[in-house]
Amino acid sequence: MKRISAEELQPGMKLARPVVKDSMTLLGQGTELTDRLIARIQAMNIADVAIDAPGEDGSARETLISNLDRRFKGRENEPYMGLIKRLVREHIEHYHE
Repeated sequence: MKRISAEELQPGMKLARPVVKDSMTLLGQGTELTDRLIARIQAMNIADVAIDAPGEDGSARETLISNLDRRFKGRENEPYMGLIKRLVREHIEHYHE
């Protein structure tokens, strides 16, 4: 699963999670996107959606987090470095759920 912006959606992609707005499910999990559905998502100002990413087994996320930990090793206590690391990790976790 991968989160991508509404502008990056392409016909044929499948939703990994339902698209929900204001507690209402607009499109169900597994829905294959068409040009028409993509236009509706964009018109409703939905920022991003979760799509199935073939071949992505979670290893990309783990690799990114591992690289992040390696790069910040020993620097978390420096001013702002712990904050930067936390924000980047949250970003990785959000887009690679």
